[in-house]
Amino acid sequence: MGAVTRIIAGAGGGTPLTAVPGSLTRPTTDRVKEALFSRLDAFDVIAGARVLDLYAGSGSLGVESGSRGAQAVDLVESDAKASGVCQRNADLINGILGRKTVTVHRSRVEPFLDRAAETAAWDLVFLDPPYPLEEPGVSSVLQKLAAHLAPGSVVVVERSSRSPEPGWPDGMTRFAEKKYGETRLWFAEPFVPDAIAADDLPEADAPGSQGD
Repeated sequence: MGAVTRIIAGAGGGTPLTAVPGSLTRPTTDRVKEALFSRLDAFDVIAGARVLDLYAGSGSLGVESGSRGAQAVDLVESDAKASGVCQRNADLINGILGRKTVTVHRSRVEPFLDRAAETAAWDLVFLDPPYPLEEPGVSSVLQKLAAHLAPGSVVVVERSSRSPEPGWPDGMTRFAEKKYGETRLWFAEPFVPDAIAADDLPEADAPGSQGD
């Protein structure tokens, strides 16, 4: 049996989600998810956002975003069983919301980004690649993703606490990181040129600053 998880807050708060069976994926624990979304709420990047959940697994992070008011959510998962679970969870939150907010794409991540329209831009991106994917692979995905970030967007990379920091591409910079047991989260944003006055930048531990 997969780990039991739920929608934490928003329209579907408390609703159990279907988990991916066995060990096909590494689900984000509810404890980490709650801490993550508390931080994202503080950044004010969820309501009305266009969200992209890469290596979605069960789709838990994207579905949570939909429950909390995201405008549109894309779940990208290549495994047949996992993408089927994504679809069930997407149907669940779409039914609660009464509209199609969450869309599932059965695809590998890099081809999905290659096919994305030049005008496609997301406000919030979750990147939770399988641990066996080595850092060059993660960096390659981040490189492709950089061209599809909206101004003021936030990228969250979830890895093992023993993994090195991802290599950030030109056009993207890390502004915070946080360790939760065996999990480490890195937060990144589109690169802010030095020419922008310091008075225009958000305070520490928010997009545009170096926190933690």
